[in-house]
Amino acid sequence: MIVEQIYTGCLAQGAYYIESEGEVAIIDPLREVNSYLDKAKKNNATIKYIFETHFHADFVSGHVELSQKTGAKIIYGPNATPAFECIIAEDGQIFELGKIKVKVIHTPGHTMESSCFLLIDENGAENCIFTGDTLFIGDVGRPDLAQKSNLTVEDLAGYLYTSLHEKIMALPDNLTVYPAHGAGSACGKNMSKETYDTLGNQKKVNYALQPQTKEQFIEAVTDGLTPPPYYFPKNVMINKTGAKTLDDVKTSVQALSPEAFEVAANELGAVMIDTRAAQTFKDAFIPNSINIGIKGDFAPWVGTLITDIEQPILFIAEDENVEEVITRLSRVGYDNIVGYLQGGIKAWVEAGKEVDSIVSISADEFAQKYAETEGKLLVKDVRKETEYRAEHVEEAECVSLAYLSNNMSAFSKEDTNYIHCAGGYRSMIAASILKSRGFDNIIDISGGFAAISKTDVPRSNFVCQSKLKV
Repeated sequence: MIVEQIYTGCLAQGAYYIESEGEVAIIDPLREVNSYLDKAKKNNATIKYIFETHFHADFVSGHVELSQKTGAKIIYGPNATPAFECIIAEDGQIFELGKIKVKVIHTPGHTMESSCFLLIDENGAENCIFTGDTLFIGDVGRPDLAQKSNLTVEDLAGYLYTSLHEKIMALPDNLTVYPAHGAGSACGKNMSKETYDTLGNQKKVNYALQPQTKEQFIEAVTDGLTPPPYYFPKNVMINKTGAKTLDDVKTSVQALSPEAFEVAANELGAVMIDTRAAQTFKDAFIPNSINIGIKGDFAPWVGTLITDIEQPILFIAEDENVEEVITRLSRVGYDNIVGYLQGGIKAWVEAGKEVDSIVSISADEFAQKYAETEGKLLVKDVRKETEYRAEHVEEAECVSLAYLSNNMSAFSKEDTNYIHCAGGYRSMIAASILKSRGFDNIIDISGGFAAISKTDVPRSNFVCQSKLKV
């Protein structure tokens, strides 16, 4: 028996490859299916089943294409209503795979079709459980993504409490828990960086599994929920109907000369995403382009900041990253990729086109400026509010990147805005957005709060009442 977690860091997502006696099941596959096909081929095995724990909101699944290429049956739990042929399993239904079995455990709460898959090994022992977004390491699935007119967040949280306490927590403590996501995913609020654990340990350390009433559970899991990214509902619909193939997306993307790129930007109203590293981007970039570095949480930030999934997209990348950018955009359903700048920013400069820049200073330079002005600087912290609450620069204001567009009034057009995040990735995104909105008095603090905390700049955990618009 083979059980392999295939973890994709940029999405904080875990897909799973299970094999027994030459038969394979894939759980929650990503859109790019060739890795699963190649693995099965290498092992001289056949993909028999594709198990989906629910209709995913944070990424586009490759279940339909994988089924078409292999003949494998797609399996959902009860209440699923897809637009394609698949098996809607009953609660407790068992599927045989070689010498092992997979048992469906219906666990509504995150969504009403959410199901976990219990693996029973060759010896008949309950070995591990694939919990999707029902149970994470350190957290449980947020109950606000599947609201309908007749279901409130509290209703769904109540279902989740029952699912966890009556079905999951009744299972053996030595079970390995394999969730669909880890830290960094927007599908939960308190997920661990660990990507698996035993059920017994989760009963000890997971706040949502502690002894408590249903009412206390509902209050705990609904407290502090922030609005989900805009692309989530669109991804759900794509996963219900089936996405076009990744190959089709890639073949439609054009390599554009600087002149053609400029025309496309002006005539199509396309958003320009510059995927280079923040400290490279700052020195020379196309005016009005937005920096979202490929070497980071690229896809989730695209999905958070570009609210229309049909928005035409142009991008700038290093040559070796072009295909990766297309793949990551398509993972979250952003398929309307017009093209990319052939030859990158170098070609743009050589063509004599205009470039812009952003001032970025070190934490030590910021500390010196802070001391010279006795702290009378306009400091904007674009981290999450939870990060800000833990510790922040004294007198800094929290303007979380996720809600930047709703809070432009927090920035000054007269005074200099000093912007930082945790390490420099998000602050450059924010700075580039502000630049595109006409703010020229922006200074980025390289290295972010991690670097600032090593200086003498005063810090605090006192929090004024937030004015953030979400």
